[in-house]
Amino acid sequence: MYPRLVINRQKIKENTALIAEKASQLDIDLYAVSKVYCGMPSVAQASIEGGAKAIADSRLENFEKMIDLNCDKVLLRLPMQSEAERVVALCDISLNSEIETLKALDHAADKATKKHRVILMIDLGDLREGILKADVDKTVKAIMDMKHITLEGIGVNLTCYGGVIPGPDNLGDLVSIAAHIEKEFDLALKVISGGNSSSLFLLDNGEMPSKINNLRIGEAIVLGRETAYGDIIKGAHEDAFILEAEIIELKTKDSIPTGKIGMDAFGNKPTFVDKGKMLRAIAAIGRQDVNPEGLTPLDERIEIIGASSDHMIMDLTATGETYAVGQVVQFRLDYGAMLKACTSEYIKKVIL
Repeated sequence: MYPRLVINRQKIKENTALIAEKASQLDIDLYAVSKVYCGMPSVAQASIEGGAKAIADSRLENFEKMIDLNCDKVLLRLPMQSEAERVVALCDISLNSEIETLKALDHAADKATKKHRVILMIDLGDLREGILKADVDKTVKAIMDMKHITLEGIGVNLTCYGGVIPGPDNLGDLVSIAAHIEKEFDLALKVISGGNSSSLFLLDNGEMPSKINNLRIGEAIVLGRETAYGDIIKGAHEDAFILEAEIIELKTKDSIPTGKIGMDAFGNKPTFVDKGKMLRAIAAIGRQDVNPEGLTPLDERIEIIGASSDHMIMDLTATGETYAVGQVVQFRLDYGAMLKACTSEYIKKVIL
């Protein structure tokens, strides 16, 4: 069945092992982030086999799929108060920044007669989740007063929203805050989480502060690249995920539409380049399934021209007579395209 997303578990395992080995040299553990592939259990298991200490995700629905995995489960997105009981039931650890939500988790953990561990997020400039440095003592004190919540550690998110690059300065601030908490409250934090795949370049540059002992890694595992600068990680696989789509029409047509141009199906007024006659292929996949701008054909002679909801149009002129209707075109995906493709119920997932 097509379109389909072909996922290579061995390459996921090897990418995880490559990064985990590099991180372990600095005593850093990995949480493997499974949200981009919607928590497929066998793919997440490949990262555990590759050396990840835990699986991290943003959606409780994904943890329900992975309930049988024998590892810690870490909720990345701040919990909603309305889902506190499910968080405690499905996750060992959650990232938090709101005292009232922590109280809801404490209450839920009390009802479940269990302890729930939390990582307190600190906002160091990227302006997504996290408390301000001025609120650290107040928040930690509130956590310490809770009977069923354990402060596992602290963490920071960088790059994902504001694009702020991790470095010795901001991650150094995180380490200093951890030292302050340990001294002020006479406790030992198990986790000082220094961000995501955008922090990996610091390992190679020797700039990672020594007390950082955890990273939450998603894109580097699934795409083989760090996310601060988009560089490929030496020795990593870029093709653990390959999208395949079938050609449903192949005809030579003009490169410019005939008639007055108005809006397309998405409210945009398209523009076109006159390339004369063009061998145009339509693949049975569209914007309801994937971001076409995030796809790269494995055959470099193919150019993606555009897409509507259910059709993707490609220029195959340079391929000559290589392709025919019914044949399949393969693509690498960027993170956004992969996220949408994994979420689409119309794309079959094939795990090798």
